[in-house]
Parts: sequence; structure tokens; C-alpha cells
Amino acid sequence: MMRIALTALLAFLLGLGTMAVWQAWHFRPAPAPHHVAVDRSVSKSPAPALTVPATAETTSATQEDSSGTLSDRGWPHDAPTPEQVIYSQSDLLDKAIAQLHPRTPGKVNLYAIAFAGDGSENVFRNEAEYLQRLFAARFDAAGHVLVLENNPSTLATRPLADWSNLESALDAMAEKMDPKQDILLLYLTTHGSEDHTLLVDMDPLPLDQIGASDLPGILAEHPFRYRVVVVNACYSGGFIPPLRGNGTMVITAARSDRSSFGCGEQSQLTWFGHAFLVDALNRTANFRDAFGLARQQVAAWEKRDDYQPSDPQISAGEGIAAQLGKWRGGFAPGAAIPFAPASSTARPE
Repeated sequence: MMRIALTALLAFLLGLGTMAVWQAWHFRPAPAPHHVAVDRSVSKSPAPALTVPATAETTSATQEDSSGTLSDRGWPHDAPTPEQVIYSQSDLLDKAIAQLHPRTPGKVNLYAIAFAGDGSENVFRNEAEYLQRLFAARFDAAGHVLVLENNPSTLATRPLADWSNLESALDAMAEKMDPKQDILLLYLTTHGSEDHTLLVDMDPLPLDQIGASDLPGILAEHPFRYRVVVVNACYSGGFIPPLRGNGTMVITAARSDRSSFGCGEQSQLTWFGHAFLVDALNRTANFRDAFGLARQQVAAWEKRDDYQPSDPQISAGEGIAAQLGKWRGGFAPGAAIPFAPASSTARPE
């Protein structure tokens, strides 16, 4: 009887301990959101028939309810739940990676990742998906582009643009590419803050932000010798110093202390995205030349509307220009690709 009583007592105490642990886990405080205050600068007048009156503001996209937890009141009703979105990321990323084609032997290949960080505006999704169409059809990169994007319309079809998926996408690219000769293009489009942090946001998901000090470390974990990094965001010039190096070209939409323009819910593309992707790269396959054309175009729009110049920046380390030349020598550019908003175009296979 004594043994039975002791066994029952131990079982009772074990049950209490298990319940305490479960309650501590189940009712643990929600993790602090990693959102940052960002400059959501938009044009006050249309540039290339893209924007409408609005003003620059600094705000956080995070919304909280009265209990202090993240609110999902803006979540689309016909989308998977936030939890389902999180758990679907592995499958969505696997499907996207499975669509990547092997490199073409005998020449320098280019592989690209488009990262649309802010899910509150379609302008960033439009740029990412247009980049995929442009490079597939015009620059011999069909099956070499992977899109990561935060947008309510693609929660069930595209992997999120977040830190973890970016690292996994880079892993996949490294396996497909010859890292010693092929070129990685990373195009990031979102809002940027004065402390040089990119907004990574799909409320109410608590996503980590990516700062100028973070991106070099993310890239350094992968064996790419040649890289082109385009950062299309306010204050993006702050990404150049930590990314600068041999084999690397960095292009930014603004200098480190300036806003860029053209985002907003009624915009279709940012000014720099329109000037660089649609206008310039449909005229030339040379990234440096395309940057020069885009810089001139953006400056003309800003002068017309009496804005402080965003002053886009470029830095090219030793070796990258020559390798880009070899890449361009391996194909004949296709016809210009007209822009259409992602919502009115068929999803790429």
C-alpha cells in the first residue's frame, strides 16, 4: 500500500509540474515585434503617371489591440490564417526553388532574387514580379529568378520576403550556380529608415528587420564571388559602405541621408524602380549604364516637382564590371518588356 500511495503522490506531483510548464508556455508573452519606424516617402504629383498627392511620413506598420498583442484586423478574409502562412513557408519555398533551372554551361549565368519587403503596398510586389518577367524574357534568365514577397494577395502562392527565406533562397541559388563565375543579383524593394534598416512587414507576423549591418553577414554565409545588390529604399546609400568590396556592385535608390520617392497605395512602381527597371534596363543590359540613365530620369522628375534630390548611388568593386561584361556576351537581349501591375498579369509558371 505504501508503494501504491507513493506512486500516486509522485504521479500527482508530476501532473502539477507538467500543467505548470504547459501554462507557462501556452500563456507566454507574445514576442516583441521587430518592426521599425520607416520613411514612407511618396510623390506629391505624378512622375511617370504613377503617383498622386501625398506627403512623407515616418511611421511603424505595427498595429496592436488593447491587450498589447499584434492585431490581425487588417488580414484578408480569404487568405490563410497567420499561423497557416507561417507553417506553409517551407512548402512554398520548396515549390519556388523547384522551379529554378540548372545553369547553362559554357557561359556566365545570372541568378536573381527579388525581395519585396513591405506587405502594406502593392508597389513593391509590382517591382519584384516585373523584375522576374523582365529578366526571364529579356536577359536570358528564365528559371533563374526567385521572388520573395509580402503581399496579402500572394500569401498562399509566394514565399514571404523575410530573413529566413532569404537565407534559404541564397542557399538554393548557391547550389544551382557556379559561385566562382556566375553572378547573383539581389534586388530589395521596401521602405527604409534613417538608421539604414529595411522594413520587412506582413502584419501581424513578427518578422525580423534587415539592417545595413545585417545584409553583409547574410551574404557572407554563401560562396558568391560576384554580386549585384540593388537596394531600392529611402536612405539606402547607407548600405554601400558595409557591402562594398571586390566582385560586388551596389546600387541604391538614394544616398544615405535622403528619401526616395514614388511609393504609396496609388503608385504602381517607385520612381527609381520605374526608371531603372522599366525605362533603363529596357534600353541597355549594362547595369552601370542603366543606373546612369535612371539617375538622370529620377533627377528630372525631382527637379520638376521641386523635391530634394534623392541622389542614387553606385559602387563597383574590382572584377564585377568585367564579369558582367562576360555575362552580357553570352546572350542577345530580348525585346523590351512593357510594365503592367502584378494584379493584372498572369502568375509566372
